[in-house]
Amino acid sequence: MYFDGVAHRDGTGAGVVFYTLETDILPYSFTLTRRCSNNVAEYQALILGLETAVDMKQLYFRVYGDSKLVVNQFLGIYDVKKPELIPYYKYARQLMGYLDSVTIEHILRNFNQQADSLAKLASVITLPSNRSQVSICQSWVIPPMFDEESGGEEENAYHIFVHEIEKEDWRYPIIDYLNHEKLPENPKKRVDIRRRAPRFIYYKGTLYRRSFDGVFL
Repeated sequence: MYFDGVAHRDGTGAGVVFYTLETDILPYSFTLTRRCSNNVAEYQALILGLETAVDMKQLYFRVYGDSKLVVNQFLGIYDVKKPELIPYYKYARQLMGYLDSVTIEHILRNFNQQADSLAKLASVITLPSNRSQVSICQSWVIPPMFDEESGGEEENAYHIFVHEIEKEDWRYPIIDYLNHEKLPENPKKRVDIRRRAPRFIYYKGTLYRRSFDGVFL
C-alpha cells in the first residue's frame, strides 16, 4: 500500500494505492473535509488506507510513504511530540493491531507518484453535491484529416467514439439501505450491504464510516 497526503490553501486530499499479489491496482482518492497541516493529511491518508485494508481483510501487507516524519515515528526513530499528531498515531497503531503482519518503509516522492497524484487531485476538487461523481478515463484524441487547399474537412475523416464505462458507486446502496431499507436484487449484494451498513451512518447528506473507537470518519 502506498499513501500520500496533501494540504494547501485550496484544499486537502489523501491518496492510497493498493497493489495485490495478482498485480491488480486499487486506487483511492479522498477529499478531506477539513483544513489541516501536511503532517495531519499524511496521517489521514495512512489511516484511510489501514481502515480499507482491515475492511478488505488484507492481513499481510507492506506500507510505503514519502513522509519521513510519519514513517520514522512508526519505526521508533522519531518521537511523536506534537499534540495534534498523537491521536492519529495511536489510532493508526490500533488499526495495525488488527492486522497480522504490517511493515512500513520510507520511499522517495519519485516512487510514490500515483498516490501523490490522487491526493493532489482530491485536494483541488470541489463537488457541487454529495452525489456528484468524477470519472477519470484514459483517452487519446486523433484529429480528423483536413484538405490544406480547401481548408475543409475530408469526407473520409476518421471518427473516434469514446465510451465511458461507469463503475457503480459503492456508497449509494448503503445510503439507500440506511435511509429507506432498500436492498439490491442480487442476493450476494444484499448480504454484503446488511453486513457493511452497521459500520456507517448517513447524516445531513454525508456518509460517515464508524471507526473502531466510535469516531465518525
